[in-house]
Amino acid sequence: MKKLPKIGLTMYGQNDERHFTIPSEYINSITRAGGLPIVMPPIDEPHHFLCQIDGLILIGGGDVCPSCYEQESHETVYMTDSQRDRYELDLFKAALDVDIPVFGICRGIQVMNVALGGSLHQHLPDVVGDEVRHRLPPREPVNHTVFAEPDSRLATILQTEEFDAPSWHHQAVDKVAEPFVAVAYARDNTIEALELPDHKWCIAVQWHPEWNAENDVISKKLFKAFRDSIKM
Repeated sequence: MKKLPKIGLTMYGQNDERHFTIPSEYINSITRAGGLPIVMPPIDEPHHFLCQIDGLILIGGGDVCPSCYEQESHETVYMTDSQRDRYELDLFKAALDVDIPVFGICRGIQVMNVALGGSLHQHLPDVVGDEVRHRLPPREPVNHTVFAEPDSRLATILQTEEFDAPSWHHQAVDKVAEPFVAVAYARDNTIEALELPDHKWCIAVQWHPEWNAENDVISKKLFKAFRDSIKM
């Protein structure tokens, strides 16, 4: 039997019923791409997981607490979870240390940027207005166009520099942490993707490719490229 790469997936923090959860779209996207999903609830010691996985996906979820990037909280910030924040910030830095492929999605791009010293726009409408809808009120998804830099790894993977993407967020990268490079933007100049140029595979996107990965060519290419970056 062919050995599948083990892909670690972060999870939402404990809910009111004390359950850790993860949307099924992430699980399904990994299995379709040929990986074995390993769910990773936020615990105190992320290193225990890293020795068991071949790649890491930081999934979406609630807002990163602004105290993580030394700001006061905007009134629109919601679903913060200090335990999850601490765990994922440490997890990402540890994943870089062990040099495994990393893929960030929505909250994931924000965690990755903050972990290396970057900051976030806490509420995009206050910064860029409503020219581009990144979510619909009160908190509903919407599609918008993304523009990738032509010389980026992202554009090479997707084989296009312009595409529609499913979006559901009100925060985004502000100050880009070094050595990240911004490689995709919305029409309002919101940063939509980051890359670490010298890493074997470290890409983060602000949109939700897992939502349409079953049928969308762009999303399929992203998950396949991530899986293919893992040499078994």
